Amino acid sequence: MAVRLVKRCTCLLREAAHLAPAMAPTGRLRLARVAHKTLTSSATSPSSHFSGSLTELVEKEVFTPYPEKQEVDQLIEKATSPEELLELLGSGHHLDHNHAALIVIQLSRLLSEKPEDKASLIQDARFQKLLHLANSQITSVWHGTLVKLLRSLYALALPRDSKVLQSVEQEIRWRMRRLSYKHLAFLAESCATSMQKQYSQELLAELLMHLERRWTEIEDGRTLVAIMMKVGHLSESLMNRLEDKCLELVEQFGPNELRKVLVTLAAQSRRSVPLLRAISYHLVQKPFPLTKSVLLDLAYAYGKLSFHQTQVSQRLAADLLSLMPSLTPSEVAHCAKSFAFLKWLNLPLFEAFAQHILNRAQDTILPHLCNMLLAFARLNFHPEQEDQFFSLVHEKVGSALTGLEPALQVDVVWALCVLQQAREEDLRAVLCPEFHTQFLGGESPKDQSAFQKLLHINATAQLEHPEYTGPFLPASAVAPRPSVVDRKVTPLQKELQDSLKGLLGSADRGSLEVATQYGWVLDAEVLLDADGQFLPLRDFVAPHLAQPAGSQPLPPGAKRLAFLRWEFPNFNSRSKDLLGRFVLARRHVLAAGFLVVDVPYYEWLELKSEWQKGAYLKDKIRKAVAEELAK
Repeated sequence: MAVRLVKRCTCLLREAAHLAPAMAPTGRLRLARVAHKTLTSSATSPSSHFSGSLTELVEKEVFTPYPEKQEVDQLIEKATSPEELLELLGSGHHLDHNHAALIVIQLSRLLSEKPEDKASLIQDARFQKLLHLANSQITSVWHGTLVKLLRSLYALALPRDSKVLQSVEQEIRWRMRRLSYKHLAFLAESCATSMQKQYSQELLAELLMHLERRWTEIEDGRTLVAIMMKVGHLSESLMNRLEDKCLELVEQFGPNELRKVLVTLAAQSRRSVPLLRAISYHLVQKPFPLTKSVLLDLAYAYGKLSFHQTQVSQRLAADLLSLMPSLTPSEVAHCAKSFAFLKWLNLPLFEAFAQHILNRAQDTILPHLCNMLLAFARLNFHPEQEDQFFSLVHEKVGSALTGLEPALQVDVVWALCVLQQAREEDLRAVLCPEFHTQFLGGESPKDQSAFQKLLHINATAQLEHPEYTGPFLPASAVAPRPSVVDRKVTPLQKELQDSLKGLLGSADRGSLEVATQYGWVLDAEVLLDADGQFLPLRDFVAPHLAQPAGSQPLPPGAKRLAFLRWEFPNFNSRSKDLLGRFVLARRHVLAAGFLVVDVPYYEWLELKSEWQKGAYLKDKIRKAVAEELAK
């Protein structure tokens, strides 16, 4: 087989040597391509006749060579106005179909910032003549020019039913297999949005299919990132392929490519952990500098995807801290929001955020201040200059609170409750019937979240503001909803319930999953007498419940205990400090007259046997009672 192949190659090269003197330079290049094609087909077709087939292919192969640049090409490139280009039609220059396409492309560039002139251009007879000339031999237009022509026709807003436009689209569909991947990427980057919204959905579907099938042809990061950004969201299978290719090429990426990939993933809410880990590794290991815009986008993407990597967070915080004087109030607010989503509390950075807002109070508008307030509340951050900061908040928010969007009003007052800065007028603004009735019975997640925060605000008014006289939420509204209790049981929750059942022994000595009128669910509730013995809960009054269960008052010396379990997501990243929401829950439970038995995940995970877990809970109960007696 090898000897036969060598003989065939020798015949082929001999034939090429005879033909070479008669060929132009362009012909030599084409000859090499034809010879390669003939050799490939010959290897799989033993009956081929090589001496005749090569000449036949050279004569019959149809191709359009790239001619040398003419004067008209230079005039097209140097034109500075549409009129100069349109005058070329009657100037005596020989214009072929490629020249016509190039003129249309240049016209779209010149009118890119003049949408008002596009309509008049389309009506111009000379422009229509250009389109007809380009369309007359559309099959001979070069690949690169053809894809640019389609982009230009979209940019010029040609009607959807234009015959020339449909002809160009159809020609691209016929050539799709022969276009290089860079041409496909160009179509995806420049035309996909127009195809999706206004023009050919069929062409877009075929483009996505070819991009997915030929994804292994991607060789550079720019092409990969462009496709991810423009059409990745249109095809789940294509995006999966692109993520695989991204893992392969990520080592070649610079900071801008890494930023674009992360922002694309964030925009599509794709939490691709392997890719995020690879990007994080290169962000930490490579010493390239990160500009302000890159840092802000990285913080946004990591926060949106809730992907925490300690070294990346530390670098982002350190670099942003050094750039703090150059940040605007808007950038500071968005940055604080991103770190809040990431649950990363860097004290020097957040102190700098607060100081920046104080220094530029005149430039800080209400939306920025609201974002800062919500970020501080999520992380339970109290700045050193707390009085000055919240004076500014009350000054700007106070009179404008009722003008905010209703859900944002609830968020702002809830954040003030978390940070213990809510005033009576703030509570009254959202607890009045005219306001809160719009959230009662809401089924959307947004309405349910707002109503849950209203319950917390109502609890703050009842438990932490004794001077507040109303209004409050109605009794029917504070009754626990089934969805509050019927939630997915976590492993820690199940283990804790099993251990508590063993500790209590009888169901009437305690209650599990107690939904209170304050919007919080207790993992368990028990009642101890003065001697530390369990009492039957159902016999005694329970003011924390929306519907009273018992009638007897608590005996002297009795203590009501609440078990609160704290899972890993309840804490700041790499910290044992609770997030603001859970700090508020603990405060409310204490203010309601309970002794709190905290069960954090990091302590529970160290317990292996049932005996250890039971002993741990008993010890926690003793410590809670002892701390109360010590007060």
